[in-house]
Amino acid sequence: MSTLVHPGINTHVEGNNEITAITDLQNSTKISRDYIESLFEMPFMDLLLKAQNVHRQHFNANEVQVSTLLSIKTGNCPEDCGYCSQSGHYRDKTGLEAEKLLQVEKVIAAAKKAKASGSSRFCMGAAWKHPSDKDMPYIATLIKEVKALGLETCMTLGMLNAEQSQQLADAGLDYYNHNLDTSRRYYDEVVTTRSYDDRLQTIDHVRRSGINVCSGSIVGMGESREDRIDWVHQLASMPLPPESIPVNLLVPIKGTPLGDKVLSEGQLPVLEWIRTIAVTRICCPSSYVRLSAGRESLSDAEQALAFMAGANSFFYGDKLLTTGNASQSNDDRLMNQLGLKPMAPKPALTVIDALSGQKSQV
Repeated sequence: MSTLVHPGINTHVEGNNEITAITDLQNSTKISRDYIESLFEMPFMDLLLKAQNVHRQHFNANEVQVSTLLSIKTGNCPEDCGYCSQSGHYRDKTGLEAEKLLQVEKVIAAAKKAKASGSSRFCMGAAWKHPSDKDMPYIATLIKEVKALGLETCMTLGMLNAEQSQQLADAGLDYYNHNLDTSRRYYDEVVTTRSYDDRLQTIDHVRRSGINVCSGSIVGMGESREDRIDWVHQLASMPLPPESIPVNLLVPIKGTPLGDKVLSEGQLPVLEWIRTIAVTRICCPSSYVRLSAGRESLSDAEQALAFMAGANSFFYGDKLLTTGNASQSNDDRLMNQLGLKPMAPKPALTVIDALSGQKSQV
């Protein structure tokens, strides 16, 4: 048996499967848009079977990566993302009150609770366009303190420059989340205060600093299937697809432009969301694909279909930043029924200084 190493993932494959897995990674930048379109057009059951087969080549089919998400700074964001209650542009309509940065002690207490509940990754989000220089020491402290608990760390703080990305890497950050949200074509219908290229540039800074990339989409914002095809093609065309890909379904919030649009016109069918998850799994075979926002509205059978489609990550806990999430007790019950087990966090490496002999953890 040999080991195929992909950033953030250790996958054991045997014999010719190793060649297949390596080829999948090398060819991930060559997936054509026409091929992605053909996947979306496959009969649903055929698509799920194909996605499940791909999934089993790269992951243990009965393990899921469990994360917890905490808002460390809520509300009054200067961005005008049309789906988000945290935007300061819509606060008079949504009624969301802004909150200051959480104290380090409160964040660490939440991280300890998340670990005790079974999460392996702790994600922290701040409603910023980008972090300021004065915030970076606070962010670095959070990363180091959470990692010291034995958890993987993830941050979503808005846009980053190269220096900030390196500071996060130096602090030991494992993942940085920066969603593309949708296709380039539909992007201006979602947000106007930053460009699609701004998002891609932040992802590039994160990648170059050595941090794992977490980048996904929100489906059901009024976009077309063509936009969902383009979004998957954008990810698959990257030199290396994101290690973690959340595929969110819009949770429509009254008072936000896109929330009001969807509440008026109707939500995207759940099976189209699951179809998008399956296509993402096939085109980005070594990435974690996260069943994310919108999951609280799914039945047990629909969640089982999403896992069958290749989703192998989800958020634990009753809240996602400002919107509701499936309850932890319900998640435990469903995982038990489906025979799913949570993945353990990657263990820290023990480093021995050659001169002093002193041991340290990284």
